[in-house]
Amino acid sequence: MSCAGGVTRFFRICWSDMIRLTPKLGIDLGTTTTLVYVPEKGVVLNEPSVVAVSLEDQKILAVGADAKVMIGRTPDTIVAYRPMKDGVIANYRVTEVMLAYYMKKALGRFSMFRPDVILSVPAGVTSTERRAVVEAAVKAGARNAYVVKEPVLAAIGAGIPIQEPRGHIVADIGGGTIDVAVISLGGIVASTSVKCAGNRLDRAIQDFVKKKRNIAIGEKTAEEIKIGVGSALPIKEELSMDVKGRDVITGLPQTTEITTNDVVKATQRELREMIGAIKYVLQETPPELAADIIDRGITMTGGTSQLRHLPELIFRRTGVRASLADHAPLCVARGTGIALTHLDTYKRSMIAKK
Repeated sequence: MSCAGGVTRFFRICWSDMIRLTPKLGIDLGTTTTLVYVPEKGVVLNEPSVVAVSLEDQKILAVGADAKVMIGRTPDTIVAYRPMKDGVIANYRVTEVMLAYYMKKALGRFSMFRPDVILSVPAGVTSTERRAVVEAAVKAGARNAYVVKEPVLAAIGAGIPIQEPRGHIVADIGGGTIDVAVISLGGIVASTSVKCAGNRLDRAIQDFVKKKRNIAIGEKTAEEIKIGVGSALPIKEELSMDVKGRDVITGLPQTTEITTNDVVKATQRELREMIGAIKYVLQETPPELAADIIDRGITMTGGTSQLRHLPELIFRRTGVRASLADHAPLCVARGTGIALTHLDTYKRSMIAKK
């Protein structure tokens, strides 16, 4: 009896040690960028969600920053994939490879244990899309995989006390989607996810330059224009930059100047759609929580939320004050790290695990 009890105790100690030594990773699996958070270390990896694949033998040639450099510059035999589209998996196999690469890179080559992983998903994700993310993470090497909606993680990462019985509204604007949610008592009260965000702004800029200047530019150049001179509202002292592309009539290289107000004109429709998502959630919010939101305003997170004068545009269109969270692009990743450290506290927000 004592021998059996000793063996049981030994295995319990071994199991508890294994649980303690199990590494934990938080992954902000974005359409354009993937961030990996390690508790007590912070964001250890911030790379583009891009994978370069050889079509001849289906071999992975590069992942992340090395693969992004290849976009628009590859021969016919190489394709630079963005395996995530509008915040969800578009190419399962490539996503699995990308996750495995980033997890291994974050943990280091000598890690013996499979990690517990929390991943972000858009607010409007379906159960099928959710399962795909969980399965991809497990096949990529996770021991347990949890998925949490991005607005909840963004709120946690922005330092919002979501467990309080008060209304907080978060607008997380990334590359593929804008996710807006009202959160109270640790749960989502009203939310929406619209597939209109940074990438759509880039395409609108590409279309504008092609239509108005007869010059074709790539998505990387369009993104540089958005970041360099872009704004959500017209301004008097415009910024400008020289843009190089291909003349659509002659086919020859050409240079043109793009100003801030050009970008405003180009992106008006997309910005209206994004504001519409915020208005919809405000209209769906219960009156008591609406009163809290008027007091606290809208917290903005995500890379695209940094577009110049976007908070002011939201205030003009909705009448609710909007403010940019500290380190807005990192909020979702930070939220995954905090949720990992306090799993029991945030278990209500967990959607799925395996």
